[in-house]
Amino acid sequence: MTGARPTANAMVLLLLGVVLLGAIGGDSIAKACPLYCLDVDYMTCKSSGDKKLDSACNCCLAPKNCTLHLADGRLVQC
Repeated sequence: MTGARPTANAMVLLLLGVVLLGAIGGDSIAKACPLYCLDVDYMTCKSSGDKKLDSACNCCLAPKNCTLHLADGRLVQC
């Protein structure tokens, strides 16, 4: 029986195409974010000045031009 079940290679190519289209197409396509969380204490963004904002898990989930302030004192620019 020949099925319509896609192979693993086809699925990888489809996922890669979606990621590339997202990078090229901009905001019209959802972006793929890594599934990890940093130990973020709080976040600051240029648009909100020095106000401490609820933290995002990583830069993929944070707005552009924001800084993640990690619990160990390090900073991550997004």
